[in-house]
Amino acid sequence: MRPKERRESGETDLLRSRLDHILNMDHALVKLAKTIDWRFLEERLGEVYDDDPGRPPLPTRLMAGLAILKSMHNLSDESLCERWLENPYYQLFCGEEFFQHRLPFDRTSLTRWRLRMGEERLTALLQESLAAATRLGAAKPSDFRAVIVDTTVQEKAITFPTDAKLMRARERLVKLAKRHGIALRQSYARVGKIALIKHQRYAHAKQFKRANRQLKRLRTMLGAVIRDITRKLATRPELMQAFALPLSLARRVRDQRQRERGKKVYSLHAPEVECIGKGKAYKPYEFGVKVSVATPLQRSRGGQFVAHVKALPGNPYDGHTLATILPAIETSIGVSLGKIVADAGYRGHNAPKDKMFKVHVAGYKRGLTKAVKRALRRRAAVEPVIGHLKNDHRMGRNFLAFSEGDANNAVLAAVGYNFSLLLNWLRLLCAFFLVLLTSAAVPPLRPRSA
Repeated sequence: MRPKERRESGETDLLRSRLDHILNMDHALVKLAKTIDWRFLEERLGEVYDDDPGRPPLPTRLMAGLAILKSMHNLSDESLCERWLENPYYQLFCGEEFFQHRLPFDRTSLTRWRLRMGEERLTALLQESLAAATRLGAAKPSDFRAVIVDTTVQEKAITFPTDAKLMRARERLVKLAKRHGIALRQSYARVGKIALIKHQRYAHAKQFKRANRQLKRLRTMLGAVIRDITRKLATRPELMQAFALPLSLARRVRDQRQRERGKKVYSLHAPEVECIGKGKAYKPYEFGVKVSVATPLQRSRGGQFVAHVKALPGNPYDGHTLATILPAIETSIGVSLGKIVADAGYRGHNAPKDKMFKVHVAGYKRGLTKAVKRALRRRAAVEPVIGHLKNDHRMGRNFLAFSEGDANNAVLAAVGYNFSLLLNWLRLLCAFFLVLLTSAAVPPLRPRSA
């Protein structure tokens, strides 16, 4: 069933005051709500719904407004619910006409809405942020003809992985077996805990032979539990599906070794996490997913907007991402790219043939025009944008589950960053017009006559 979208009714209530009667309508958040084309978002995000009967979902403006506010102000789902209930400007931004004393949604509604929309639909929020910037005069369409492309790592909310920690897959299997009534020969709960404590103490004291001996014991215990559960499941085939994923993860954890190549498991609750090395001296390895970020080459009037962002699972080589990233940028912003600037990590790129000679990689010295040299000097402008995405808009540590959560969080971080720039632009415009009005109202001072 399709959602019942909100429209401005203009109704009044004797017992309640309208929000537009008690709030400052010159507030930047109110002006931003009037600038956003909510009909466009309702059309694009409403494509996932059908006309089948059932309970109608929550209005698109409410959920899209909540997603924008969450990423714009770096709030968790719980904090967003609390802030929305006590902030009338948040309620007006989401389409409410009267102040609400109870939440019309639940915290889990945000999770279900994000999963239902997916990365493809949430990109409409990013497109609308750029369209709103164009309407407000904060950016021009020509600003996005030349872009800077770079990659970063969006880290997952996991602890630093060690082999000993991953051997705790045995505890997950024991709990699952107890829940389904499977009696194991031995759970190794006491001796496993002691072995883990000894391993940590030996590793801290740099007694690695003893630590490896305890790690071998933990691996042996895990293998014994796996074999015991496998034997018991042979008589209970109805439980095969419930144990399929936990047993698969446990076998991968037991068999993987430190120096071997190939995809490994770094977290039991987030097996999609990858180990990515970006050459940082202070952080040699980061655990998450690689993300591509594109910004305009020249700074717009409203700031350095994000033109495109996309999660890249599989840890691909930076230069091999341009074949998919450049067409996606042109499709998203609707402008043909005339110049692409990248760092030295994009050497040997596989850009489309029509863009092959429009990609300029840092590090080349010969045969460069003055315009290309100026563009390469601007390449570092993407770095502070990535810093703001990570520190202020929830890309630094992703709390959303699965690979879909990685993709959704990256897009929402860019949406929050762009709308925060628009909010600052509207504040500056209001201050500028206020100064103009004040200066026009005060008559100029005349010198006194002698």
